[in-house]
Amino acid sequence: MTTPQVRFSKVDSAKFFRTLNKRVNEYFKDNNIKRTGNWRLHVKTIAMFSMFLTPYFLILTLDISQWWMLLLTIVMGVGMAGVGMNVMHDGNHGSYSSKKWINKVMGGSLYILAGNVYNWQVQHNVLHHTYTNIHGHDEDMDAGRIIRFTKHAEWKRFHKFQHYYSVFLYGLLTFNWALTTDFKQTKSYLARKLSYGKLPSPLKQWSTVVITKIIYVMIWIAIPMIFMSIAWWKILLGFFIMHYVAGLILSIVFQLAHMVEEADMPLPDQTGSMKNTWAIHQLFTTVNFSTKNRLVNWFTGGLNHQVEHHIFPNISHVHYTKISKIVKQTALEFNLPYNEYKTTRMAIVSHFKHLKEMGMKPAIQP
Repeated sequence: MTTPQVRFSKVDSAKFFRTLNKRVNEYFKDNNIKRTGNWRLHVKTIAMFSMFLTPYFLILTLDISQWWMLLLTIVMGVGMAGVGMNVMHDGNHGSYSSKKWINKVMGGSLYILAGNVYNWQVQHNVLHHTYTNIHGHDEDMDAGRIIRFTKHAEWKRFHKFQHYYSVFLYGLLTFNWALTTDFKQTKSYLARKLSYGKLPSPLKQWSTVVITKIIYVMIWIAIPMIFMSIAWWKILLGFFIMHYVAGLILSIVFQLAHMVEEADMPLPDQTGSMKNTWAIHQLFTTVNFSTKNRLVNWFTGGLNHQVEHHIFPNISHVHYTKISKIVKQTALEFNLPYNEYKTTRMAIVSHFKHLKEMGMKPAIQP
């Protein structure tokens, strides 16, 4: 992938985003509330970290059966996904708190999830949020050759089975973070001089990657091997199960917002220009799901409110339910799409229908 050279249209004759931004700002001003997290997010942070870390300490300190260990490992995977969606995500968007150091600490929780802050901010904040669903620029659309998410990607014969095998690969997301992804991304992003904020020195970034990976392996593999009297391969199996559960949850939640039938996947013209302004582009390429479900809202960290998140990434997810009414009303007023699935099930069905369609041999190769 080359350095993105995409330009969004500057023409919005209806002034959609100006109107929407004004209304959202008025909501926060009239209700005298901050755009960042509040006590609900703080309570959720405790709950998610408890779900993630408490089983780890129970496994290390209690004499329990291996079946209980397996169950606790699964709970750790659920908690791991919860920390990523609710705490790390807001922290790295600068929306967890009005204090920069708190955002940095909460965003840094990514290190105990096997990731790297610099890499994640470039891939997610810069490439995904700027170039949403644009093939060749949004790396969330790039699954190598194994999965074809868009008609603009090269078709392979095995893609006709991808709606069957893809779900088994989704669980490898965070496991790949731990093993290879951060090394590949660091090499690529530094070479392309990509950054979210100040570009780190290569020495600092590579040192951070190596040191945090060593600490990560010590915490999640070395310490259990030292203190637990079970076979080493069972510890590695538990490590893999934790990651697989977390990766499966995160991958499915991510896919339901963009890799579905309702989401557009436009390309720039030959000059690199996009048809729409950035904000309107987000409406066409992003989809909400199950926004009336309190459990889904709570656990996914508002990632089911992707329309609101993509237009206002610096607003904490705890406010999305409220401002979604403003966003939807304004979009409809300006005759713009506001894509949403009423249930998670409907979104999942749409995702796999999309995969099936993308797996069919195209009449003309892109």
